Amino acid sequence: MNLNIAILAGDGIGPEVVAQAVKCLKAVEETFDHTFVYREAPVGAVAMEKKGSPLPASTLKLCREANAVLFGAIGDPRYDNDPGAVQRPEDGLMALRRELGLFANIRPILSHPNLLDKSPLRRHRVLGTDFVIYRELSGGIYNGEQKLNPQGTLASDLCEYSEKQIGRIAHLAFKAAKSRNNKLTLVDRANVLETSRLWRRVVAKIGESYPGVSLEFLYVDTAAMQIILDPGRFDVILTDNMFGDILSSMAGVIGGSVGLLGSASIGEDHALFEPIHGSYPQAKGRNIANPIAAILSAAMLLEHFGLDEEAMAVKLAVDKSLKKHIVTPDLGPRSKYGTSQVGDFIAHNIVDITDDFSKNDENIDLGKSTII
Repeated sequence: MNLNIAILAGDGIGPEVVAQAVKCLKAVEETFDHTFVYREAPVGAVAMEKKGSPLPASTLKLCREANAVLFGAIGDPRYDNDPGAVQRPEDGLMALRRELGLFANIRPILSHPNLLDKSPLRRHRVLGTDFVIYRELSGGIYNGEQKLNPQGTLASDLCEYSEKQIGRIAHLAFKAAKSRNNKLTLVDRANVLETSRLWRRVVAKIGESYPGVSLEFLYVDTAAMQIILDPGRFDVILTDNMFGDILSSMAGVIGGSVGLLGSASIGEDHALFEPIHGSYPQAKGRNIANPIAAILSAAMLLEHFGLDEEAMAVKLAVDKSLKKHIVTPDLGPRSKYGTSQVGDFIAHNIVDITDDFSKNDENIDLGKSTII
C-alpha cells in the first residue's frame, strides 16, 4: 500500500516521540513491502515562531492532501499563564480538527500485565481493563461561542450539539461495541444539561438499531468514580467533547503512564493519530520521554487503513519491550534506556513477532538491537 503521511511533530517532546513512531512505520514498510511518504510541517508554538500562526495555511494544505496525519504534541509554558494571549499553540489543534472535519476521537484504555504495579490503583482493580472511549470532537463547549464583556468581568462559553453531530459518532460507537463485548455506556449530565438530554434521546433511538448491544447511561461524576473503582466494567464509553477529554486523561492512570496511550481522530475524509500526552516541556531534549503512545498511535493509523497484521506486529513489538523492561524512566526509574533506544528496540522487533528470541541489551545503547 502507498500512503502519504503528514508529520506534525509540534512542540516539546513531540518531535522526539514522533521520530520513534516514524522508525516503526519504516520498519513496517520494509517488512510488509509498503511505501509510505512522510512530509513534515510545523504546528503549535513552533509554527507561531516560524509562521506567525499555530496552524499555517501551508500546514493545513499538507494535511488536506495527505492520507493521514501523525501528530506529536502541542503546547508551550510561555502561553500557559498569559490570559491575554491573542492566540495559543492549542488553537492550532482545535483549528486542525475543525478544518479536517474530525468528529470522533477514539482512545483505547488498556492495562498491561507487566505494568500492573505501575498504576497507582490496586492490581485487582486494573487487571484485565480493556475499554475504549469515543469522544465527540466537533461540538460542545470547546467549540461553542465564547463571550467576554467589555469590562472583562463576565464570560460565557456556549455548549451546543445537534442531532446530526451526536448521531454520527453514536453509530461508530455502537459498531465498535458490536465488534467487542456488546456493551455501550453513554456518559452525560442529563439531570442538569439540556444538551445531555438530547444526547440520551438520540443515542437511545439509535440503540434500537443495535439490539445486540446493551446500552446504559451514567452521569459523568459516577462514571469518573467507576473508572477508578471498577474500570473492568466498561467496554465502549461514548460521551461529549469536554467529558471525554477529562475522562480519557483520568483513565490514563490505569495503565501506569500517560505515555502508553495513543488515539485516533476520525472524520469523513481525514484522520489524525496522536498520543494523548501533552508536550511535557520539562523533558524536551533529554531523551526520557516515553515514545510508546506515539508508536501505538501509528499502529492505529495502520488499522485505519485495514493493515491489521502490520498493526499487530507493532503492538507485539511494544509488548516485547514492556515484558523485557526496555522502557523509559517513567516506567522504570532505574532504566538505562531512553526515548530513542526504546524506539530502536521496538522498530527492530517488528520484523520478528515471535516470542522465542534473544537480544543483546547492551547494543540498544548504541541504537541497535540484535535478534538471534
